[in-house]
Amino acid sequence: MAARVLFSQCCFSEPLPVWLGLVTHPVHTHARFSPGHKLKGNQNVPHNSSLYKKPFVESFEETPLWVAVLTYMGYGILTIFGYLRDFLRHWDIEKCHVARERDEQKDFVPLYQDFENFYTRNLYMRIRDNWNRPICSVPGAKVDLVERVTHDYNWTFEHTGKVVKDVINMGSYNYLGFAENTGACADAALEVTKMYGVGVGSTRCEMGNLDIHEEMEQLVARFLGVESAMAFGMGFATNSMNIPALMGKGCLILSDELNHTSLVLGARLSGSTIRVFKHNNMQSLEKLLRDAIVHGQPRTHRPWKKILIVVEGIYSMEGSIVRLPEVIALKKRYKAYLYLDEAHSIGALGPNGRGVVDYFGLDSKDVDIMMGTFTKSFGAAGGYIGGKKELIDYLRRHSHSAMYATSMSPPVAQQIITSMKIIMGEDGTTLGADRLRQLSQNTTFFRRRLHEMGFIIYGNDDSPVVPLMLYMPAKIGAFGREMLKRNIGTVVVGFPATPIIESRARFCVSAAHTREMLDTVSPISNMKHKRQKFTFIFSPPPYSYFATSDLQLPISS
Repeated sequence: MAARVLFSQCCFSEPLPVWLGLVTHPVHTHARFSPGHKLKGNQNVPHNSSLYKKPFVESFEETPLWVAVLTYMGYGILTIFGYLRDFLRHWDIEKCHVARERDEQKDFVPLYQDFENFYTRNLYMRIRDNWNRPICSVPGAKVDLVERVTHDYNWTFEHTGKVVKDVINMGSYNYLGFAENTGACADAALEVTKMYGVGVGSTRCEMGNLDIHEEMEQLVARFLGVESAMAFGMGFATNSMNIPALMGKGCLILSDELNHTSLVLGARLSGSTIRVFKHNNMQSLEKLLRDAIVHGQPRTHRPWKKILIVVEGIYSMEGSIVRLPEVIALKKRYKAYLYLDEAHSIGALGPNGRGVVDYFGLDSKDVDIMMGTFTKSFGAAGGYIGGKKELIDYLRRHSHSAMYATSMSPPVAQQIITSMKIIMGEDGTTLGADRLRQLSQNTTFFRRRLHEMGFIIYGNDDSPVVPLMLYMPAKIGAFGREMLKRNIGTVVVGFPATPIIESRARFCVSAAHTREMLDTVSPISNMKHKRQKFTFIFSPPPYSYFATSDLQLPISS
């Protein structure tokens, strides 16, 4: 393994983001393949292909030891004061009329585990105002929020009747900007609503199968480059209800440790044996595959009926992209099946917007089960599964989500059709290609800007999901509130959604964002001169450290 270590002097007179108090020490991993090296089916948007002819670069930094210690101390202090407050509440010293348990229910079985109850009551409640903010407009590049206040430390909220207008929206998965109430998509959805109505009132296998549903599925299959596709009304259920239809007892599921909850639930409901490999770690995955083939099932040592590798295209909390060429090579070598969840990557990656397969220039036939959702890039709702015709026909007969769920709303289906045709360039314009290019440029600009400021950001350079590390529990609430004061809406995330020492803010870049919006969002321009509560007391290091390594792929295709 060849490694190059570069040291660059840092001038102390240069402004640093002192409000955060951390500098970046990125470790970039360059794998020996370039995304988009084949670029199959690129006739529609050839001018976008150059955006993806670059190395596969991801940066992750381990939490510095002293930051981890301070973070644990912060949680420890909050826990101690939480128990103290529970003691005061028990003896009616602290008057809390909301969190009080009714006397007639004290003998009831608890609904929640003790720690979960304690955590919600004493830690989550402190920063609850950063979540579930009601909006009253289209969640586009900007959004209007309903103003609310609390008089009992976030236990209850009341609306003031005022509206916070033109908040820059960095929290919605509106990657291509199709969340809009004007334009071709909205007009087409309106016409379909007049024709079909809003709801169907039946399942697909009874009276709810409309011609617009079949048109949508045929378009999805053509967009993905697969034989057939099937749509579902809910993205979460697309995973949780279809994996049990494909896997069962005697089967093995190999799941990435950072897979979405819907994938985890689907794997558990299937009754299969589940083994977890380290995130995007091909050595860990290959070891599990070898052990599965050598040892077989527990006790009986019979061969597994099926081995299914489950990964995501873009991981929504890390901003990382699956190393799909290596996963496919492993899948072929060990005769396993591959389930690819492209909820965040479809429409957001690749010169044609066809997801991570398009991003790497691979053949969609190498992925056995292609799953994705319409809730992000398409501005709609629901999910899909694409693959061979035999697979889709089987799911139509055996999937609970297909047999028992209500059919997708017709205007939602039309929103999907129109937005997908725009992406494919079949509307006769270059609007889709322009949005894809704008998203890629916005992502590169925003990530580079945060990186140059010294912030620690996670994920792939091409990922529109940009996690900015906060670490401390107190920073979660403070960061979200300060951003909202500056008319910026973002998502802050902490334990248990992330590891306890890896709290973060997550920005979702959109093609609808302008360069001025992204400049406004850059936290250094808003906070570096104020809010010393974000800072640590320390001297800046005399240099910045960058390590670049060329990784040899552990496998051959």
